[in-house]
Amino acid sequence: MVRRVDDEDDVEPWRRRARRSRRTRKQMPLWQELPLLLIVAFCLAVLIRTFLLQAFFIPSGSMEDTLLIGDRVLVNKIVYDVRDPTRGEIVVFRGTAAWAPEVREEADPGFVAKLGRTIGDLVGVSRPGEKDFIKRVVGLPGDRVQCCDDQGRVTVNGAPIDEPYVLENSPLDVPPNRQECRSRRFDEVVVPADQIFVMGDHRLVSQDARCQGPVPIENVIGRAFVVVWPFGHWSSLPVPDTFDKLPRPAAAPASGEPPADSPQNSANTGETAIAMPILGSLLVTARSRRSRGTRHRRLHP
Repeated sequence: MVRRVDDEDDVEPWRRRARRSRRTRKQMPLWQELPLLLIVAFCLAVLIRTFLLQAFFIPSGSMEDTLLIGDRVLVNKIVYDVRDPTRGEIVVFRGTAAWAPEVREEADPGFVAKLGRTIGDLVGVSRPGEKDFIKRVVGLPGDRVQCCDDQGRVTVNGAPIDEPYVLENSPLDVPPNRQECRSRRFDEVVVPADQIFVMGDHRLVSQDARCQGPVPIENVIGRAFVVVWPFGHWSSLPVPDTFDKLPRPAAAPASGEPPADSPQNSANTGETAIAMPILGSLLVTARSRRSRGTRHRRLHP
């Protein structure tokens, strides 16, 4: 005698329970789901701002016309964990005690403004602090930087730099003064170990290492590599070709580290570093989705 087996009998008990639970599961209401999504998005923004990328607001004209007031740039915060800055890169850093603020904060902005700045700082979209600066790296540890040669150009280790990004330079006829950066001319500076010599592209108004001194590498927050806002100003921020053929420092840095322009410290190494965590997270996400999809298909007889 042949007994007809019903479809329900072919399904193991745990599969029947899983199928019934799917039938009875209710979707979370939008008013409950939306706050959870906002919290998750906020936490992700904080993590990205802390460890990977940060949007930096340009508060002054010291980098014009490369960067205009109101532009926002993305700053790679992990690139200098694997290598040192190189000449020609645009970096964001915290100024030392010798650096005077370019933009003064309001004395008492009020509670609402303070709260907005706190939240904006957490996600990386607030205005920079008084001691946050953005400049271009001109000299590395051990470099001898001075101005000017017979054509009014900055020299690094005796080699002149042609700077097409400088559209409004400081005057040559103003005598140099270590207390202010009004003059184009300045005496030779030997960049100390573990420090960099930085200058703004708008030399006429920029207060930089000419009069405020070099900056410790440990103060560098990251490298600005792209303008993201406003959309009409979108552009990358590559290293100009003029820095490619500069000689190495006459004396090696006292720390014994290899020069930043040596092969093992190439820019490609640092720029690739930011892509690895993001790529890894995408692979993990894809794998988990594939696993979930496979399990989902098994539940259907």
